Amino acid sequence: QVQLVESGGGLVQAGGSLRLSCAASGRAGSIYGMGWFRQPPGKEREFVAGITRSGSSTYYADSVKGRFTISRDNAKNTVYLQMNSLKPEDTAVYYCAADYNILAMPAKREYQYEYWGQGTQVTVSS
Repeated sequence: QVQLVESGGGLVQAGGSLRLSCAASGRAGSIYGMGWFRQPPGKEREFVAGITRSGSSTYYADSVKGRFTISRDNAKNTVYLQMNSLKPEDTAVYYCAADYNILAMPAKREYQYEYWGQGTQVTVSS
């Protein structure tokens, strides 16, 4: 079992930055793929970014490419999402996800991830 806990969400003005963190515990050392998803108000959850265990392969949704950066520190069992140039449409609950079986990117479907965090709210004001 793996437990994921997100942190770093909050309220920020448009154009600002936030860094989300996701700490994994349990059998975290065996995790291969990790990703970030988000669910805007009144909409379905969508893929944001994903990363393989080594960090050598990443993948981004077109809507965040060039503004968001996913990274990971395996020594800390933590994955990060650096979000720059934030827009009001980035407002959402952001979820961290992980799976033992993801070896390559892209892995952008919810069913590809077995473990999920509880989410952290990001609100971008205009």
